[in-house]
Amino acid sequence: MTGINSSTALWYTSRATGVVSLLLLTAVLLLGLLVTRQGRLPGLPRFAVTGLHRNLSLLAVAFVAVHVITAVVDGYVHIPIISAVVPLASPYERLWLGLGAVGFDLMLAVIVTSLLRRHLSRRVWRAVHLLAYVSWPVAWFHSVFASGDLRHGLLFVLAMACTVAVIAAIGWRVAAAGKDVPRAERVGLLMNAVHRRAPTPGKREAQADSRARRDEVPGPERTLSR
Repeated sequence: MTGINSSTALWYTSRATGVVSLLLLTAVLLLGLLVTRQGRLPGLPRFAVTGLHRNLSLLAVAFVAVHVITAVVDGYVHIPIISAVVPLASPYERLWLGLGAVGFDLMLAVIVTSLLRRHLSRRVWRAVHLLAYVSWPVAWFHSVFASGDLRHGLLFVLAMACTVAVIAAIGWRVAAAGKDVPRAERVGLLMNAVHRRAPTPGKREAQADSRARRDEVPGPERTLSR
């Protein structure tokens, strides 16, 4: 921090807002994963969860915007403004900044469709809203590999902690979804699906024996039996 001056302030601001943006995006993703189907969290009413999720999302967008603006304005490296929304448009760290542009575009798509939710069908809105789950890993790779800040020291530990938290939340959500169907019913559904796809060996043998017996019947009787 002792190296901050008028020429490095934008550089430090861009890096700091990038780290905070990753933390906020992780919090938004965790909140979306941990919320139940009724839109609730333990100890919080539904309206509080909705407000918390919305405010965290808006705060994350604000920090991402500051991160992008300061990175473009800073003259340390040349990053054109168009590279903020067009992937692979920056000559500096083309791939990793391109991932940042992809993540930013996904966030913009979620925000725009949320503002136009009344004019969209639920299926379209939900399909676009699920892109928020895709934007997190894209933002993570951008944050870690676009610069060396998150590849060592405490910031690396912080990035790994975000990863572990997201993986744990996904595992919890999958386990919770599995508990929605009772164990006995799950076995029954699985067996029904297997039987519908392919007949059992005993059934195949019975069908073969039936066809063989029909073939042994003489011509007139065969016609009558049919």
